[in-house]
Amino acid sequence: MDTKPYLLSTWLPSICMFWLNEFHLIGFSILFLIALMCLDFFSGLLAAKKEALDHPDDPAYGWSSKKCIFGIYKKIGYILTILVAISIDYLIFHFGNELELSYPEGAYFGSIVIIWLTVNELLSILENAQKMGVELPNFLNRVLSVSRDKINKQ
Repeated sequence: MDTKPYLLSTWLPSICMFWLNEFHLIGFSILFLIALMCLDFFSGLLAAKKEALDHPDDPAYGWSSKKCIFGIYKKIGYILTILVAISIDYLIFHFGNELELSYPEGAYFGSIVIIWLTVNELLSILENAQKMGVELPNFLNRVLSVSRDKINKQ
């Protein structure tokens, strides 16, 4: 078994969490995620166009305004999810003592959600690239998939 993808996928979420929390990079990471969302949206449009060219007689392939609108709604849902997670962090950190809540240090909902969504966007961009005909190394998908699964377990 090749341990490099496993080690990378195990340490990647942990390193990202450390950077986000230690260096207060939440704002930067949100902007980075928004940039990835835009890149994913446009790569999805290109992938749909490529599939339409490959299947000219099949209306199931190609651009669809309905799919585009659903994609935009999904991205807005991502932003709302981040806002809720960061709000939960704020409430627990600022009012946790008064409510006698124990909150383990190092478990930050906002950071976890941002990293999880970022990994999902990266996977989606890779899927779109594959639909456009790009051949990707297997380890790349595997590392991101294992990272997403690891974050899900936290």
